[in-house]
Amino acid sequence: MSATSLEFLDYLRDVRRLSPHTLSNYRRDLVSLEQWCQQRDISDPGDLVEADIRGWVSYLHRRGLAGNSIQRSLSACRALFDYLGRHHGLPSNPARGVRAPRSPRKLPRTLDVDQVNRFLSTGDDDALVLRDLAMAELLYSSGLRLSELVAANIEDYDRSAGLITVTGKGSKTRTLPVGSMAAQAIERWLVLRAPAAEDSAGTHPLFTSSRGRRISQRSVQQRLRLLGRRGGMDRDVHPHMLRHSFASHMLESSGDLRAVQELLGHANIATTQIYTHLDFQHLAKVYDNAHPRARRSARSDEEET
Repeated sequence: MSATSLEFLDYLRDVRRLSPHTLSNYRRDLVSLEQWCQQRDISDPGDLVEADIRGWVSYLHRRGLAGNSIQRSLSACRALFDYLGRHHGLPSNPARGVRAPRSPRKLPRTLDVDQVNRFLSTGDDDALVLRDLAMAELLYSSGLRLSELVAANIEDYDRSAGLITVTGKGSKTRTLPVGSMAAQAIERWLVLRAPAAEDSAGTHPLFTSSRGRRISQRSVQQRLRLLGRRGGMDRDVHPHMLRHSFASHMLESSGDLRAVQELLGHANIATTQIYTHLDFQHLAKVYDNAHPRARRSARSDEEET
């Protein structure tokens, strides 16, 4: 990578304090831009103009990248040129007016309430299963991201108040309620959790592996998939599916989009609005099944017979 890009990534890590995952994405996107420039003998980012950025976007699109992925690449590109403008005097941002091609919006996969209850009703006294149930209950109860669940420490959980404080994207913290079923599941797990378990930083992770170390994201994904199979689920259950289900059920019951936005930790309410489409799908299904005129094709079939 160029010295300028490395300087920018250091800024994102040390000043903006972005997560390693986000930094990895930024690095990948900037490498893609630099490789595209090298193929065209462009060595200085300051030489790029809007037409060049559009050419890069077209190149990404031809390679089959989805609109969302291209939008993320553009975000990294814009952020780099903003940084160069502030710290190196670049006069303009050539990526500012470029937009990614739109791609069909995929609705998140969720479980209905009965499926959630079946998934969380696995009965077992095994310590690891009780831990898995506690993690699943907390994901669904409070709408946590996988990274937030894994990073949670015992001291973040206020047992008396029924609250947990987590650190989300952009190092932003928020405090969330923990439902009674999740609280009970966590208490059952804490009785069995190794009391001396701590990570290399000296903190005390809320959820630990069988070796007493902080559980990894990969392990949580595998254990929830196994929990679902043991419970006879007809699909694999992953952590984000429980977060999506939390959001969908909360919005369906309350109708309070702003509250759900706060609980999920979304910076932009447009991100939360996708769950209104899920609720509309439910209403449309009810309509199709219940309204006499919506079942016209079925009636026509009966008349023909």
